[in-house]
Amino acid sequence: MEALLILALALLLDWGLGEPPRYLHPVVAMGKVAAALERVAPRRGRAAPLLYGTVAALLVAALFSIPSYLLLDWLRGWNAIVYVIAGAVLLKSTFSLRQLLSEALNIRDRLRRGEVGRARHDLRALVSRDTSELSPELIASAAVESAAENTPDSFVSPLVFFLLLGVPGAMAYRVVNTLDAMWGYHGRYEYLGKFVARLDDLLNLVPARVAALLLAAAAPLSGGSARSALRVLWRDRSLTASPNAGWPMAAAAGALRVRLEKVGHYRLGDNHYPLTPETIDRAAGLVRVAALFWVVVALTVLGVRFALET
Repeated sequence: MEALLILALALLLDWGLGEPPRYLHPVVAMGKVAAALERVAPRRGRAAPLLYGTVAALLVAALFSIPSYLLLDWLRGWNAIVYVIAGAVLLKSTFSLRQLLSEALNIRDRLRRGEVGRARHDLRALVSRDTSELSPELIASAAVESAAENTPDSFVSPLVFFLLLGVPGAMAYRVVNTLDAMWGYHGRYEYLGKFVARLDDLLNLVPARVAALLLAAAAPLSGGSARSALRVLWRDRSLTASPNAGWPMAAAAGALRVRLEKVGHYRLGDNHYPLTPETIDRAAGLVRVAALFWVVVALTVLGVRFALET
């Protein structure tokens, strides 16, 4: 019952309050620790950065997951209400559905007002590509891609690891995902981030596919096509460099019946409808319904688990 209450309260916190202040946000703290470790990381060769990045990733994961486990274990024996509240606050910090949709809808609003330059600037918070020359259509595409691609990272995956390993498991997942966002790139961080990038791919392997199916299932309730979502998902899921990102993005492209494109890298879906600010709106609705489906699944799992234990 406690796990059920923790999840329900965490969802209410995200829906009602959004993100905590930066100075209290565990993910901000994760980023600061990672930045400090990065400053003293070895720069030469392959083996030393790879070994350093592997040990650093495991240490940071332990630094955030073990204290959360010890704190919650102590609170559970002290006061059940405080335990649930603390668990919900910590769990909430590992996912950010409201912020994800808010950032995408901000791009929608910029485009509607004709503020293309500001849309390009704000889009940098969502994607790593160069946004300085993107057309309004490609800006809309990038916003939709980000909303779909981050559905696993920002919502489905943290709850998967909460269901499996409790709040500490969700915290450990968030560390890996945060370090991957900081270090998991070719070039400067090629070997420093190689371990965490591969680990992030592994941890998201199942959640990304679950998210794709959730987006396809959500299509009829958000003005989209489930049949098109499944068709494009099957056809285009492997066109991205990431083994996971193509799954939810292809599902979203098919559901919305649009073509999502990162120039020079991939094209997903078919060009049935133009990319407009309203496409972002439709994508946000699609993600909301998919997230609702996942909430129902997660709560059902916890409810069945509680029934079997009593």
